[in-house]
Amino acid sequence: MLRLIRVVIVLGLLWSAYWYIAGFGLRSGIEGWFITQSERGWQADYATIETSGYPTRHRTMLTSPALADPATGTAWQGDWLELDSPAIWPGRQTLRFAATPQRLSYFDRTLVIEAQDMQADFHLHPGIALALDRLALTAGAWSISGPKGPVANADDLTLSMVQTEQAETYEITINAADFTPGEEIRRILASSTVLPRSFDALKLDTAIQFDKQWDRSALEEKRPQPVAIDLKLAELHWGELRLFAAGKLDVDAQGIPTGEIALKAENWREMLAMAEAAGAIPRQAVDPAERVLNMLASLGGNPSALDVQLNFRDGFVALGPLPIGPAPRLILR
Repeated sequence: MLRLIRVVIVLGLLWSAYWYIAGFGLRSGIEGWFITQSERGWQADYATIETSGYPTRHRTMLTSPALADPATGTAWQGDWLELDSPAIWPGRQTLRFAATPQRLSYFDRTLVIEAQDMQADFHLHPGIALALDRLALTAGAWSISGPKGPVANADDLTLSMVQTEQAETYEITINAADFTPGEEIRRILASSTVLPRSFDALKLDTAIQFDKQWDRSALEEKRPQPVAIDLKLAELHWGELRLFAAGKLDVDAQGIPTGEIALKAENWREMLAMAEAAGAIPRQAVDPAERVLNMLASLGGNPSALDVQLNFRDGFVALGPLPIGPAPRLILR
């Protein structure tokens, strides 16, 4: 019995030594990363850093963290950020964000994000590159506000990004329940239909191949860029408006997509009016577009529903036979 007690004590002391050494290494790594980014010209600050969670976890709390990348004009700051991982393996990290306002800026535009129980769970591959195996971002009720007031809010948010057998390809899904656009979005769209307060559905299911896998260099150096997109399903329900999209695109080194996206739209005339109000379609092109789309809808047997294809070719995009304009460049800054 005495020998068993001695063994337990020795094991406890060894584990305690490991916990403190690993915790010190983790905290030192975080401190070193902030210093390195500051030397590269970033703003990378925090007020205090503390480690807790003994004996089973390492919880590292940063107060008043702030990050700003001058190369992209992107900046973020919050009241606190907590990193939480099992003591036995730091490659499974959970980042917990403050429920108080967080500020996300892009050059001179700043958005204020408030979210309940917002956290990101990272599963990382072993190694100094910290390559991403999977990511899950979840939140309860959240809202985004801009200088002109509320931009959007929802009851929850679920985003997942899972690496496939091909290391550079990730399955990405997004779902936001009770998504509600702000008054500014409604004003821009200038809808003639009385739309409900919130969306009935807002979902995305896609697989994206990047030019390299996501790892620590994505934050420290250059973001991986998409080279192929398999849009399995994008779905939007907003009152009488229904929109479904699926298709595949290849993306070149300049971010120009080539391929086809199949669209199914219900109450498409209202969508056309909203696109005109938002400036997505020139006013002089609306009448010709409506005539062509009306003909295409009639061929399908339901004049209020439209089955058509977005064609991306040579840097331009067309809706069926109708040219729309230059294709958007798909580049992650």
